[in-house]
Amino acid sequence: MTTADRQIERRWEQLHTWGPYGLLGVGVVLAVVSAGRTDRSAEWYTAWNLVGAAVALQLWWHATRSRRADRGRVPSRAGTVYYIVRWAMAFALTWIDPFFAFYAATGYMDADELLPGRWRRLGLFASAVTVAGAQAGGLPLHNGVRWTLFAGLLVANSGLQMAIAHITEQEVQRGRERVETIAELQRTNTALHQALDENAALHAQLLVQAREAGVADERRRLAAEIHDTLAQGLTGIIAQLQVVANTPDRDLARVHVDRAVDLARHSLGEARRSVHNLAPVALESDGLPEALEKTVTEWAERTAVRAGLTVTGPVEQLHDEIAATLLRIAQEALSNASRHAAPTRVGVTLSFLGDEVILDIRDDGRGFDPDAVRRGGRTRAGGFGLGGMRARAERVAGTLTVESAPGRGTALSAHVPLIRHE
Repeated sequence: MTTADRQIERRWEQLHTWGPYGLLGVGVVLAVVSAGRTDRSAEWYTAWNLVGAAVALQLWWHATRSRRADRGRVPSRAGTVYYIVRWAMAFALTWIDPFFAFYAATGYMDADELLPGRWRRLGLFASAVTVAGAQAGGLPLHNGVRWTLFAGLLVANSGLQMAIAHITEQEVQRGRERVETIAELQRTNTALHQALDENAALHAQLLVQAREAGVADERRRLAAEIHDTLAQGLTGIIAQLQVVANTPDRDLARVHVDRAVDLARHSLGEARRSVHNLAPVALESDGLPEALEKTVTEWAERTAVRAGLTVTGPVEQLHDEIAATLLRIAQEALSNASRHAAPTRVGVTLSFLGDEVILDIRDDGRGFDPDAVRRGGRTRAGGFGLGGMRARAERVAGTLTVESAPGRGTALSAHVPLIRHE
């Protein structure tokens, strides 16, 4: 509840507490002034006793209300008795003098607080009878004109009060609904925060698992690369040197030595490339777009294939594991393209799309049949890298799709969640 709401509530409580005293006092003053022109001593003796009883009733209710302060505005049996007794005193006073109808009007103020359910409308109607009788000239009514005037005033008073009561009830109901809606929104907001916390924990756990699984995957990849390149190169070098050792022809020995040197250089380059891919040092000083730009440029210079990078969407600083995953997928895809596809042009696109990052790599090389690769497992066309790239994407809750056909090039697309750098 806001400060303004508390102030309004406090003023309303003050009105309910002191309003009956004030209206009773107004009625007494006006009645005394008007009674100076007539002699009604017997009636006034009764009136003064009723006024004293009304003050005592108000004092009793004020004390009772203070003891019930912690229960709020909830109708009770004591409140119903208080309302009925007060109405009876107000009716008797108004019968003596119409100006006491001011006191009877207190019934309009607190019927919603004191009377339960349908009794509320009956209480308002009873108060309207008293006020309408005073407005018609006072009770009792002596002729048809005053009865007609009383009926009209009763309809007007009760209709107005019933309409106000109906509007008040609707407002109270809307207030309850607003409170329930706010409480429901608070529960939903709490549940949402819990879900976000759980989601963040799951993301953290996912990245830890991806990092752990990445170590094993790097070992398998490095083993495959050593087998495919370094081991074969070293085997070739040994074969060439064995020929040199077994031939007396110096010219032939020179040819085989040159071949051994070329194989050694090629193997050294492959070893450097494997070490570079093992730990993407490009990400230590640059973001993913800059690291990809360098990777694509170096690959294009090394292979003499035209290649370029396009970045779309608002660039985000990605979590280290997400950036490393995409960079390694790009490196592996480019390696596969140079080793198996013989392309003339390669395009790499990095797209930031709000809640995910997409890496697309397309080439115009010789292509292959993806269905044949899936049926045959790890083929030379698909290579070790295709399965590794898919495993990398899936470890960070991503996906990898490959579209290709013999002679139609290859399109690879990796979709991963956009997890920002912590």
